[in-house]
Formats: sequence, structure tokens, C-alpha cells
Amino acid sequence: MDGKSLRGALRADGRCVHLISALRDDGIVLAQREVDTKHNEITAFRPLLESLDLTGAVVTFDALLTQTGHARFLVEEKKAHYIAVLKANRPSLHALVKDLPWKEVPLMDRTRTAAHGRDEIRRLKAVTVPGLPFPHADQALQIVRRRRTMRTGKVTIERVYALTSLRAHEATPADLAERVRGHWAIENREHHVRDVTFGEDASRVRTGSAPRAMASLRNLAIGTLRLAGWTNIAEGLRHHGRNMTRPLTALGLT
Repeated sequence: MDGKSLRGALRADGRCVHLISALRDDGIVLAQREVDTKHNEITAFRPLLESLDLTGAVVTFDALLTQTGHARFLVEEKKAHYIAVLKANRPSLHALVKDLPWKEVPLMDRTRTAAHGRDEIRRLKAVTVPGLPFPHADQALQIVRRRRTMRTGKVTIERVYALTSLRAHEATPADLAERVRGHWAIENREHHVRDVTFGEDASRVRTGSAPRAMASLRNLAIGTLRLAGWTNIAEGLRHHGRNMTRPLTALGLT
């Protein structure tokens, strides 16, 4: 689950158009809704996912969407699992997980990547905690991200806490780390493609339902290219732009 404001598109009340989307782990947008503000992502959560078959899926979302009703809906009605980030908007639950004896929990996964001028190391710990005061929560997670900017040498360390309905035998620490990392990667990658490759925030399509419709068309283009095997969306657009029949072929219309 991921929300995005279209900063170049203003509503009649002067606020940015804001969309919430459900994306597959390969970046394909499965569903999208417009909401009044970012906070309204909470009420859009269930309607957005209602029509999707999520049996056996693992749904990841940020702290704003970490709500008890969402957890029950996913596990009890959609037969899915979740990984829910915790932050200060749920202070008591966040404090409870943060204060677990993490120093006594062994490191379970470590990954390192270097890209875009940054060197990043991510460490994950997971522990089963009986009686967590959140529906169907079985494990608590601690993710530590250490980033070093190669040009300046500046180091930043961030600790993130999360809950998951996945039990220890249902997902290895490497699986959990990959899903958490995948959530952040999709969030960043999709925003980057829509803003940089498509210039979404600079779009002058600003009124009525047109911004949402254009966002849907961008999602269609990105999804079509990804399903066709393109990892570089800009390169895929250039390829299809050179011959007017190529987009039709990609969409299965010829």
C-alpha cells in the first residue's frame, strides 16, 4: 500500500490531489483511489482492497495505516498476512515494541547495497511475542538502516519497528527482510518513475477527475512495460515511441 500526492494538481479547495494505491511486488498497480487528504488513506484502505483476491498475500503498509480494523480485515476476511510499521501515531504500542530486549535477540538478516551515491546496510531482528495488543500480531521486528553518503561520508542510522501476522515458521528472517526492503523500494521506485520519467508533479492537467485519470494512464503504461520485461521505463517509452504500432502490440490490440 502506498500513497502519493500529485503536487502539480490542485483541488477546488486548494489542496493537492492525493491517491492511494495497492501495488504488487513487481510494481504493478492493482487498484487506486483518490482521497481528500493523506489522513483519509485510512478510510480508503478497505474499499481499495475489497475486490482484490489477497488469499495468502502479505500486505505491507506504513505507520498511518497500522490500524486494528485493517489487521482484522486482512487476516479474518481476506485470508492474508500483513507487515505493519509502527511509529509515534500509536505511542503505547510503539513504546512496547521499542522497549523489547533487542540486545538479547540475535541478528537474523543483514544486507548491503550501494547505489545512487549511498552505501546502505540493513539489519533485521525478529522475535515472537505472545499477547501483543494488536490483532493477529505474532512477531515484532526491528530494522536498522545505516546509510553513508559516499560523497560526504555522512552516516545516518534509523531504527524502524514493525509487527507481522506471519509466524516464525511461515517466513524466514530473510523473507521478512526482503518484504520490508521491497516495500521501500517500490515506494521509492514508483514515485521516481512517475515524477522523473513522466513529470507527474509538473503536469498541467490539474482539474476535476483528470489528474486521477492521467495517473491511471501512467500506471497502465508502467505496468504494460514491466510485464513486457522492461526494467528501464524511460528506455521502454523511447522504444515504443519510435513506432506507433508498438504500443498497440504491447497492449495486445494488434
